Amino acid sequence: MGVRSVEEYTAHVAELLSPLLSPPPVRVDLSDALGRVLAEDVHSPVDLPLFRNSQMDGYAVDAASVAAAPVTLPVLGVLAAGPAAPARHTPGTALRIMTGAALPEGADAIVPVEDTAGDHRSVTVHRAREAGEFVRERGSDVRAGMLLLSSGNRLEPRHLAVLAAVGLGAVVVRRRPRVAVITTGAELVDAGTTPKPGQIFDSNGLALASGARANGADVVVVQRSSDDPGVFRALLARAVSAADLVLTSGGVSMGDFEVVKDVLAPLGGQFGHIAMQPGGPQGATVVDGVPVLSFPGNPVSTLVSFEMFARPHLRAAAGLPATEHYTLPLAGPLRSPQGKRQFLRGRVAGDAVELVSGPGSHLVAAMAWADVLIDVPADVTALDTGELVKVVPL
Repeated sequence: MGVRSVEEYTAHVAELLSPLLSPPPVRVDLSDALGRVLAEDVHSPVDLPLFRNSQMDGYAVDAASVAAAPVTLPVLGVLAAGPAAPARHTPGTALRIMTGAALPEGADAIVPVEDTAGDHRSVTVHRAREAGEFVRERGSDVRAGMLLLSSGNRLEPRHLAVLAAVGLGAVVVRRRPRVAVITTGAELVDAGTTPKPGQIFDSNGLALASGARANGADVVVVQRSSDDPGVFRALLARAVSAADLVLTSGGVSMGDFEVVKDVLAPLGGQFGHIAMQPGGPQGATVVDGVPVLSFPGNPVSTLVSFEMFARPHLRAAAGLPATEHYTLPLAGPLRSPQGKRQFLRGRVAGDAVELVSGPGSHLVAAMAWADVLIDVPADVTALDTGELVKVVPL
């Protein structure tokens, strides 16, 4: 692949991942729909409220019978919210009624309990009420056929509430892209274990899986390979069979044990260097129709590679809005090597952005402290305090 600019490689990856952008829709239960993106408009199948009901705890009356308040009326019964045979109101009487209970036929107003005095046999109404007061009319909130939510809406709890309220148990949403993650390296062990001499904790598997989930993907496989090509081939076959996109870390550079490159290059994979720092070594392959993006293994290189080459496409595939890049003035000067596009860790401080650390691809703690990447073009070698830079939100 040789040395490419970030722009050239971004275009190559976009072409490779373009099939991800038209996933078939799926129908999911509301209990599984939080955070999903609607694939079609949703119209209400019913009126809401479904029937005339009381807005208050109080008494169901006809307004004409309380027009001369104060007036005392006999109480003929109690109506609770819940299933019950339709009740009928007799003019000149009252029915005790609870919030949400169906209004009896013939009643047209509710007198709140705080405007009354009495017991279960009679009630004194202290003030007159007009027809319709404290009555929720059928369809006063939603009419059958009304557009509730539009295609492209990302479902939040408030959206699920209205869908359930109109009786919908499932919705049609965009299918999330399925992502598999394979980290490589004989030196890697699980966090929470005790490493032997020469071993390090695997942070890339968790980072890539978490990044994919946070940007709308379903992570179907997370695996770790040794430097044995046979082991990697077996894990790759499993990943490709389950996923729409495979992300790998490590094994793509110029060392003697570059298992990812050794296995994928003969399959048509393109491996080479991108004029960026961190994240220079990159690889891209299609295996059995499934794109495989191969990132370098240093933790910051892996994270930056994901941000630049995978995250935008996962969000687009899931129907999520693009992450907006913007500009801020520098809080201090910086220097950058000629010919390499730098992605420096930065932190927004007031109306400016400050450097968090140096460019080292192993400085993973600084990545945690950063909230943006400072994007320095390849032809820029120095910037002064106050100069504008593009920042990429993390």
